[in-house]
Amino acid sequence: MSIFQMTKTVVKSLFSRPATLMYPHKPAKITPITRGHVKIEPSKCITCRLCQRKCPTQAISVDPKEKSWEINQMRCIVCSACVDACPTKCLTMETQYRPAMTARGGTEKYMVAGPKKKEPAASADGAMPAKE
Repeated sequence: MSIFQMTKTVVKSLFSRPATLMYPHKPAKITPITRGHVKIEPSKCITCRLCQRKCPTQAISVDPKEKSWEINQMRCIVCSACVDACPTKCLTMETQYRPAMTARGGTEKYMVAGPKKKEPAASADGAMPAKE
């Protein structure tokens, strides 16, 4: 009985279309909600480290002293938690997929602007405050 079921499956597979796409030859469909990879705009980042705290795989590391933002693409699961947590919206989710990697690594490091320094407030008469 099992030989007949197997023969039925083989014949059905011979005359049906493949279940998968031929990806390199036919690109995948991209929709507005496609999650490709995380992209940062370094000029907006304030090194608050919320993205680092929200990342479930610890793929993101932020160093406020060096003013650097780093992501390990091999650990990133493209869950968009960091994008949702970012208060300045410097992180975005791109719809394009990254090219395949041939070696271990995949770490990208960016130098960011960091928090804005506050200017000393001017007094009411317009004179600058005296330094001690």
